[in-house]
Amino acid sequence: MRRPASRNLAVLAVTAALVSVGAAAPPEAAPAENAPAKVPVAVGYGGAVASVDVDASAAGIEVLREGGNAVDAAVATAAALGVTEPYSSGIGGGGYFVYYDARTRSVHTIDGRETAPLTADSGLFLENGKPIRFADAVTSGLGVGTPGTPATWQTALDQWGSAGLGTVLAPAERLARDGFTVDDTFRAQTASNEARFRNFPDTAKLFLPNGQLPVVGSTFKNPDLARTYAELGRKGVGLVYRGDLGKEVVATVNKPPVDPFSGWNARPGKLSERDLAAYRARLQAPTKTSYRGLNVYSIAPSSSGGTTVGEALNILGHTDLSKASQAQYLHHFIEASRIAFADRGRWVGDPAFEDVPTRQLLSQKYADSRACLVKDDAVLTSPLAPGDPRRPAACSTGGTAAPTTYEGENTTHLTVADKWGNVVSYTLTIEQTGGSGITVPGRGFLLNNELTDFSFAPANPAVHDPNLPGPGKRPRSSISPTIVLDRHNRPVVAVGSPGGATIITTVLQTLTGFLDRHLPLVDAIAAPRASQRNAARTELEPGLYDSDTRAALESLGHSFSLNPEIGAATGVQRLPDGRWLAAAEKVRRGGGSAQVVHPAP
Repeated sequence: MRRPASRNLAVLAVTAALVSVGAAAPPEAAPAENAPAKVPVAVGYGGAVASVDVDASAAGIEVLREGGNAVDAAVATAAALGVTEPYSSGIGGGGYFVYYDARTRSVHTIDGRETAPLTADSGLFLENGKPIRFADAVTSGLGVGTPGTPATWQTALDQWGSAGLGTVLAPAERLARDGFTVDDTFRAQTASNEARFRNFPDTAKLFLPNGQLPVVGSTFKNPDLARTYAELGRKGVGLVYRGDLGKEVVATVNKPPVDPFSGWNARPGKLSERDLAAYRARLQAPTKTSYRGLNVYSIAPSSSGGTTVGEALNILGHTDLSKASQAQYLHHFIEASRIAFADRGRWVGDPAFEDVPTRQLLSQKYADSRACLVKDDAVLTSPLAPGDPRRPAACSTGGTAAPTTYEGENTTHLTVADKWGNVVSYTLTIEQTGGSGITVPGRGFLLNNELTDFSFAPANPAVHDPNLPGPGKRPRSSISPTIVLDRHNRPVVAVGSPGGATIITTVLQTLTGFLDRHLPLVDAIAAPRASQRNAARTELEPGLYDSDTRAALESLGHSFSLNPEIGAATGVQRLPDGRWLAAAEKVRRGGGSAQVVHPAP
């Protein structure tokens, strides 16, 4: 587990569960005696935070203790994740923010997705008329989109927060300055990127101290990021979009500071100061789906999360999953996912550029026309053709199928609630583990490679692809931060996960495990996962791949491949007596950290 090297942060953020602190870190880490332990579930009062990291959750709890609300704490937690989870998030990336306002009992969202340069067109990733290699786009300036995270933070604070940016960045600034204790996950993620990082001297200097992988148990400090956070706190996010930091980002993207002896062709990007100045985090209405008498809210396009999870829930509403066997439950879950992904690939893109039929995709009438494809004793074949939500036809299999494109899997998610009943579900990312691999010199953060979420060429030349690049366009995402309310619009549960396209299936499985199978939230999060994304084979984690359930599903016609780990969810639940329950992973990504302000006895 990671433990903060700062005594102040540790003392202010006491753990939410009565557990003993594990073995002490090496002397150089100097952990505080009262440092919070990393536990996956916590119950209590005053607010709750769940994230993948103990220091990040502690930063959010600190802000809640000092009177901040859920929005303030969410930004504080996200900023701390930029320190301890720098390969998954940070101010060089983007994300989607979903907020429940307890006073008005309403849900609001922010699309903070990165955008393509204003000079981009559908041929952004073509050379000589052919798509470049994916690996060449990943580690390049060409894959870097205009960062949306700083604008998301400021927009959220301006709309619903109670504290200033400098106040909520303070815990993360301190964490970056004083350091955190390296764990196995951080070292392993660094090792998986070591070759890429060595191509860029600034990245290697930061993440490979003295030319070596960081040692588990050592203290990792990022003074450059501490200074960047301090400057952002003083000057505001205009520093990124109209100021010196933005100029530094543009220079780094357009002339990546690659080691000339590395041999790596770091293709230059096309970002401009005009792109940064034009960027806006979008305030937009959430998606809404009714399920089992509850109201399910999530993020609308440019993410496909809300529409795809919502359509799958509408399809599953035809089946009593609470009484189904494990195999029948997973069979219906897999088939609903397959159908929803088939429709996602055809219809969802950036609505500023594409005519996305969001309302029709979420209509029960359309779900009914697709649900009749699902049989108890047979399996649909992938890639499945999409339907037409504008003209629903019962059991239609017309149209041309398109495969699901790849999305980077390492993102991070946090879920926060406060004592007033406000809730935030927020997923942020720099795309795949390590983003572009390019660090802005002297600034302490990696740049995203989110533009690789675009289709490099049409997924199927026979049909329109809504996810091709365009000027200022946002690439399609699968991010699915979700908040579920009861019929009186009071919170029931909020969840979300990282994991690229597997985010959708992770959130869907967690919701159905909790709402239909009646698993405790922490167990719904921990349950072994399946992920079907309109592919020939469904991915299974070992807990299902090595089980009798797999054989039962194969007897129906399912085919499977092994995926060692799918997603890393967190959630919060409002209990009937007014307490909050925070839940995180038990094992995935080293386990998550659930904390509350005042632990219940």
